[in-house]
Amino acid sequence: MWISRGTREYRRAGAALFLAGFASFSLLYCVQPLLPAFARTFSITPAESSLALSLTTGLLAVSILLAGAYSQALGRRGLMFGSMALAAILNIAAGFAPGWHGLLAARALEGFLLGGVPAVAMAWLAEEIDPDDLGKAMGLYIAGTAFGAMIGRVGMGLMTEIASWRVAMVSLGVLCLMSAAGFFLLLPRSRHFVARRGLSLAYHLGAWGAHLQNRGLVRLYALGFVLTGIFVTVFNYATFRLSEPPYGLSQTQLSMIFLAFAFGIVASSSAGGLAGRFGRRRLLLSGFGLILSGLLLTLAAPLPLIIVGIILITSGFFIGHAVASSSVGPLAGVSKGHAASLYLLFYYLGSSLVGSAGGWFWQQGGWPAIVLLTAALALAGFWLSHAATRPDGRAA
Repeated sequence: MWISRGTREYRRAGAALFLAGFASFSLLYCVQPLLPAFARTFSITPAESSLALSLTTGLLAVSILLAGAYSQALGRRGLMFGSMALAAILNIAAGFAPGWHGLLAARALEGFLLGGVPAVAMAWLAEEIDPDDLGKAMGLYIAGTAFGAMIGRVGMGLMTEIASWRVAMVSLGVLCLMSAAGFFLLLPRSRHFVARRGLSLAYHLGAWGAHLQNRGLVRLYALGFVLTGIFVTVFNYATFRLSEPPYGLSQTQLSMIFLAFAFGIVASSSAGGLAGRFGRRRLLLSGFGLILSGLLLTLAAPLPLIIVGIILITSGFFIGHAVASSSVGPLAGVSKGHAASLYLLFYYLGSSLVGSAGGWFWQQGGWPAIVLLTAALALAGFWLSHAATRPDGRAA
């Protein structure tokens, strides 16, 4: 029996996965507004400071494959809870790390552990939620990730201004430990999960290989890479741009730009219903249209126009991600955990690779070079969106 919208189980699942999205994404991205502070504290370059995020997302991308596969043997709920709790403890350890390399080591391990949340959450939703309500439920989960990403970033900026970035990281770790406990208590037990005992590498390689031969899924994976590459690169280096003259924003003021995620929360939670009404392809194209418009606006000098541009980029990103991620499970058919893990592998590789490469573009050409890089990716996203398909394989 599916979990349908309007039931008590649906509300509990929504609340639990909102907490999972909040905890995992606030932990993952909490360092983003702190990159300029890291550069000052440890006397490193902007590209080096970006490793505090890129290493985390890079190892997350690798661990997602393992988590998506072996959750078939270990179960969904316990794996997600353990991943969140241990990652929160490592965030606390990062706050106490005396040197740059110790902080990077803690962040890298944190990323590896967080791989147990996103792919497994997507698989749980695809297995347990009524297919008619899946788009809405996925949108709510992504809204939780947007809320976590926003509160993590804004809260870190505010607490850093009041106390220090170390106090901020420790406080967030404690809050996310509490969120992990709430998740475990609220999430309904799986009804359709079928355990596959043993750790058969051949089985997992076969499942991944089959999904990589599905051209519709490969397009979705490429869309995930493009979307997160654009999004993380823009926010990484917007903090450096706005902390320098003529803007000279303080840590608190810098953190306020992440309030743009509020628009992402609305966009992602609405995307599921809009996709059913207007079609997935049209919604994807609209998302990339918003991203390109926003990128062009950020080339302007006035701060209000830059902020509007960032809001458009944020809204376009969350629309695209909600549509692409909710299409993976239905299109995969079987081995949904493997399909979700591949989507998130490409998604976080985009964050890690493009986010780090953005440091070279920033150093060579400043903000116009960042816009050139991300606009090229957005145009690639337009092309991929034209080729996007519905779960039945026909054009969306």
